[in-house]
Amino acid sequence: MNIVEFWPKDAPPLEEAKNYIENYQGKKIILKYGGQVMANDQLSKAFAQDAAVCKKLGVKPLVIHGGGPQIQQKLKFLNIQSKFILGLRVTDENVIKIVEEVLLNEINPDLVHSIQQYGANAESVTVKNNNIFNVTRAINPELGFVADPEELNIDILNSIIDRDIIPVIAPMGRDAKGQFYNINADTAAGTVANKIQAERLLLMTDVPGVNDKNGNLISKLTIGEAEGLIQNETITGGMIPKIKTCISAIKSGVKGVVIIDGRKAHAVLFELFSSAGAGTLIVQ
Repeated sequence: MNIVEFWPKDAPPLEEAKNYIENYQGKKIILKYGGQVMANDQLSKAFAQDAAVCKKLGVKPLVIHGGGPQIQQKLKFLNIQSKFILGLRVTDENVIKIVEEVLLNEINPDLVHSIQQYGANAESVTVKNNNIFNVTRAINPELGFVADPEELNIDILNSIIDRDIIPVIAPMGRDAKGQFYNINADTAAGTVANKIQAERLLLMTDVPGVNDKNGNLISKLTIGEAEGLIQNETITGGMIPKIKTCISAIKSGVKGVVIIDGRKAHAVLFELFSSAGAGTLIVQ
């Protein structure tokens, strides 16, 4: 394997990266792709390249994407008002159709194609073609068609991984009647990380990580410290489901959960294969 041939020029120095590659070979890594990063073509390509590079290095990446900015843009275009409760989008019959269109028809196939362009095999995992998230009810009637995944079909994911392919997962679920539900992408990523016993869960966002009251980056947090920051409202809005996902994943045996700054090109490679890291690490 000649790493030089596919290692990005603006990634961490290869000599440094080589010190970390063995740590992750053969290990499952969950890469959650989301935030405003998705609307930036250059950063989107860098993320797709990172996923492909991980695969070529012998890592087993699984990609889960969000779609908040694109959904918001389409709703605005259609003059449909958005409401949020604790960082989660209220999803009625009109909104769930837009969520489906954006996630399944636009973002997911585009991401699969981008990863393939960088020389790694990738396959769509969606509520339509091979549903992995089974749900029974909405989290809260006020939220509408928003659910937490209650059962995960891990066999579908393992069969894709065993074929040496990167699963690219859209965060939607289905109930027994065939009704589609929106699932918070961070929650979906955490569920997959827990069930598949991932080595790492990387949650990409459009902030440097978790900040303290003064706006300074916190590079490392324990579960107890993170819970305290939610209680004193240092952590608010959409960061709350992210942190709760981190806590749940660690309690379920995921060894490291990191909120990474996706605005930095090749943030995934910097987090996994350099001493600098790229965000806030949450630990036991």
